[in-house]
Amino acid sequence: MVQRFLFCCTLSLPAFSAAAVEACDVPPRYGVGETAKAIVRAACGEHRLWYRPFIDREGRIASLAVTEAESGSLADDGVVAWQRVAGYWRESGTLSPMAALPGAQSCLAIPGERITDNDCRAFLIDNPWSAAFVSWVMLRAGVPGFVRSPRHIDYIRAAYRGGNAATPYRLVDPAQDKPAPGDLLCFLRDRSTALNHDGLVKALAAGGADRWKSHCEVVVAANVGGDRTLYLVGGNVANAVVMRKLALDRSGRLVAPAPVDATRQTSPVDTACSPGREEECDFNRQDWAALLKLVEPPAPPASAAQQPGQQ
Repeated sequence: MVQRFLFCCTLSLPAFSAAAVEACDVPPRYGVGETAKAIVRAACGEHRLWYRPFIDREGRIASLAVTEAESGSLADDGVVAWQRVAGYWRESGTLSPMAALPGAQSCLAIPGERITDNDCRAFLIDNPWSAAFVSWVMLRAGVPGFVRSPRHIDYIRAAYRGGNAATPYRLVDPAQDKPAPGDLLCFLRDRSTALNHDGLVKALAAGGADRWKSHCEVVVAANVGGDRTLYLVGGNVANAVVMRKLALDRSGRLVAPAPVDATRQTSPVDTACSPGREEECDFNRQDWAALLKLVEPPAPPASAAQQPGQQ
């Protein structure tokens, strides 16, 4: 039996929410396209496997059952946690670009050999797998034309370069456009100052940002039952597949917490999350700079036998 670790036991619901919502269990609303539905199914299925850990609207990790390199089993089908993560790498095709890194080749081996198992688990710990997870979700959902990569910035850049005609995603400002199921919401990380959407676009226009560190999560629901909450699912969040809750305004746009201002930080000790610096413990305080809007592919044409007037 997997032991569950609860990081906060009492969650305060927003005043406008009548009851807790299991966003992944709510049927998609009218108008959600088939590709978006497939993306949500894939992301939500993995979230259930990882025992539904989540970050609440205050940016607190509320529960965490098992993490990336553990040998504990996941829910439903009993897959071992670290083997599932290795599968995200292998099956998405994102392991090949990492082949020269220590342990990557061991993740291709059949589990059961102590040496290769240990090497693969070390690789999983040392290398962020959030982009591999997103790429795996897109592959599982059958999203045509998605640029699968071990780096989020690659498909952010692809969406930017395609402009208004970009597929399957186009880049928009998360402060201006409304997120919807199947979209990707991304933040920039490990930067000295927050750039926001404008700064990201300027860098992309100048041909920069090729090696920028970023992180994207899948939008699985928005404003379920009028709760003004955005629900995301991402991989390698707290070393697991985690749901994140963010606030929405009345129009359905993101209400993002202000990112941590790294320019005022003086030392690692001063910036650490601690009882005396609770504001640094909000995992939702990120530089949310990119919203990738899903462009639903056109429906396949009806066959001749299905067209009106045909006998």
